[in-house]
Amino acid sequence: MNRKRVGMLIFIGILAVLCVVTAMTPGIITDPENYTCSSYATIVALLPPVIAIGLALITKEVYTSLLAGIITGGLLYSNFNLELMINTIFFQEDGGMVSKLANSWNVGILVFLVMLGILVSMLNKAGGSAAFGKWASKHIKTRIGAQISVMILGVLIFVDDYFNCLTVGSVMRPVTDRHKVSRAKLSYIIDATAAPVCIIAPISSWAAAVTSSVPEDAKINGFAVFLQTIPYNLYAILTLVMVVLVTLLRVDFGPMKKHEMNAIAGDLFTTPGRPYEGNEEEVVNEKAHVLDLVLPVVVLITSCIIAMIYTGGFFQGTSFVEAFAGSDASVGLVLGGAVTLAFTFVYYMMRDVLSFEEFAKCIPEGFQSMIAPILILTMAWTLSGMTNLLGAKYFVADLVAHSAEAMQGFLPMIIFLVAAFLAFATGTSWGTFSILIPIVIGVFPEGQMMVISIAACLAGAVCGDHCSPISDTTIMASAGGHCEHVNHVVTQLPYVMVVAGVCLFGYMLIGIFMAAGLRALTWLVLPVCIVILVGLLLGIRSKTGGKEAI
Repeated sequence: MNRKRVGMLIFIGILAVLCVVTAMTPGIITDPENYTCSSYATIVALLPPVIAIGLALITKEVYTSLLAGIITGGLLYSNFNLELMINTIFFQEDGGMVSKLANSWNVGILVFLVMLGILVSMLNKAGGSAAFGKWASKHIKTRIGAQISVMILGVLIFVDDYFNCLTVGSVMRPVTDRHKVSRAKLSYIIDATAAPVCIIAPISSWAAAVTSSVPEDAKINGFAVFLQTIPYNLYAILTLVMVVLVTLLRVDFGPMKKHEMNAIAGDLFTTPGRPYEGNEEEVVNEKAHVLDLVLPVVVLITSCIIAMIYTGGFFQGTSFVEAFAGSDASVGLVLGGAVTLAFTFVYYMMRDVLSFEEFAKCIPEGFQSMIAPILILTMAWTLSGMTNLLGAKYFVADLVAHSAEAMQGFLPMIIFLVAAFLAFATGTSWGTFSILIPIVIGVFPEGQMMVISIAACLAGAVCGDHCSPISDTTIMASAGGHCEHVNHVVTQLPYVMVVAGVCLFGYMLIGIFMAAGLRALTWLVLPVCIVILVGLLLGIRSKTGGKEAI
């Protein structure tokens, strides 16, 4: 019997079992408030993201992998009732696909994606991208310079990770292409300077999220605590150090090395999957100037920042910091994107570098270029919804609470590990630290141990989010770098694991110092971790052999 026939028989068998279970169980939830599935808040609740992530890494097919995870979550939530599963996946009010797409915050992100796609198309058609690439090639003369430039721009755009990923990729992609930097490496640098920068920047949407995660009844100032966590956020700081070291030492390892070697030979993609290749042709326009790209980008950054503080009430008398803390990033990005599109259209008309007909063509082209990230984001949001319906976060929260009582001396290391796993499985760092921070404050209401434990929580959340295939930021980094999503995930995973290993040692060392009463020595942990990271990379370079061309 051939494999196709066996697969078909297995599928029919599973469907038959589901039909039998459907006939035996109710297909409608009569009391939604009291309904719970049999696997609620158990380890089984983590099965959907584990299946999705595992399949994505094994098969390299992100869409079908996410769909498999969603279906698994729907089946578990509905107690394997086929009718209820379908209703749950699409129409469940707290986690279904339709409800996720009806969420104004999510839709705002999708609208901003489309706006940025249109803007990039306009920049290409007007010749701005080609002009900037030509200018940059005269001033950025090496691959090292191109990669460092990507990082510097990423650090400068610290207000929001989505905004960071898409803007940096759009601006720097022509430069890295000219210097034969692989799309996987570009996406890694974008990803490594998005969330890690935002989580240690006092003025960012992430700072606002952390501040709001501190319980209102806690006797501490959330923003003041956030500032104190910055020196102890080992993962964010070491990831930025990692980017600098990997670039300057010219060391690549794992799947990334193959991508970089192929890029130097002329193939920026390595694999057949090239979802953005048809939307990347640069138009050379003799009238175009480097300002035709720089000015719209400056307007985009400025207008988005102003729009974000506007949503936070800055122009109604709220302080700048409080306005950022209360801002709505989704609304701010849409408003800033709309202003930028209007400005760019008028500016290009006045410069006579873009006709109205060409502008009209940019609208569908921009939308088409963002179909892949929109699909992945939609499925990732739905998978996250299924995971929340199964109560996975409560299972992990209980696990941390019990660990905190039993092993307080190793709490920073434990929190880092649990936060990394939860963020990796759910694809959300914000959701991770919003769950764990109240638990940490419950164990340590005040003092240095509270600050260190919260820092470990934030570091773990960013670590898990950084390498998760279903993370919003990871998806945006793939979109910004125009890289096949699975390629980005697979190539950056070894880099994340190296930094995570060093962080784990660092938090274990901090826990030992705190338990021994040597609190002053905790400040030495970061320099020690940097030295260890340098040593590891030098060792890896000696093992992998040779340096890439500059």
